[in-house]
Amino acid sequence: MSTEAVLPAHWNELFGEPAAMRLASADAPGGGGEDLAHSRGPWSKAADAAGELRITTAEGLGKMAAAHEGVEAGTAGLSATAALAAVRASWEKRVAAVRDECGSVQSALLNVAREIGEIDENNRLRFSYLVTHRDASK
Repeated sequence: MSTEAVLPAHWNELFGEPAAMRLASADAPGGGGEDLAHSRGPWSKAADAAGELRITTAEGLGKMAAAHEGVEAGTAGLSATAALAAVRASWEKRVAAVRDECGSVQSALLNVAREIGEIDENNRLRFSYLVTHRDASK
């Protein structure tokens, strides 16, 4: 079955005749590079950002606790003290949730980066094998 029989005619106008597919990492005719690239780099960078945010939120929780030390002792009996404690508890809960989520996301992103790296390496080895055996059969 030919590609021309399967693909719509207007695809030939878009992709050339006959319409063809190629790997993103393969050299395109004319040095293209317009195809989708497959890399673990963006996943690793996103994991790093999530990790940094997790650390920053943890530090923020520590600073918040230090800033509130002794507040209750100096303002006992004031209604503002109870309100401040409620607001602080609410914010600590939210920031802790962000910190925990960042840790979870970081782990998931690192897993994807590792898996993509393994897939890339496996594909490189397989294509090397095919090229080696193709050249040997000539």
